[in-house]
Amino acid sequence: MLELIDFVSQNWMLVALWAGFLVWVILSETSRGGQSLTPQQATTLINTQDAVVVDVRKAEDFGKGHLPHAINIPAAKLKERMGELEKHKKKPIIVVCQVGHSSGASGAELRKAGFDPVYRLKGGVMEWQSSRMPLWKN
Repeated sequence: MLELIDFVSQNWMLVALWAGFLVWVILSETSRGGQSLTPQQATTLINTQDAVVVDVRKAEDFGKGHLPHAINIPAAKLKERMGELEKHKKKPIIVVCQVGHSSGASGAELRKAGFDPVYRLKGGVMEWQSSRMPLWKN
């Protein structure tokens, strides 16, 4: 413990820079497309607050399996099809993609359009499956 304190006191600029970078990454991630949720947190939000799941994968991938009651609007068509979500504007929105990387941009689009709150499923459908959660097929 003393070694850590000694390191911090001798390298305070590096520690401050690292802490600032960490804060920036956290704020950037959450403001980008909404807070990320685990599959368990998403399930709770769906069951308690009637959250709407928006799957932004291509229709072919959606057809292979998706979260229950999810609405499929591919990310490339989100702007033109956003009107389909207007009736859900005051409900929590959970954006889902395949592995959790591309949902952030779609979440940011939804937030810019006035949807609030918007969340992202951490790890996407892959994490949902890994957590042994059910997938529906059309």
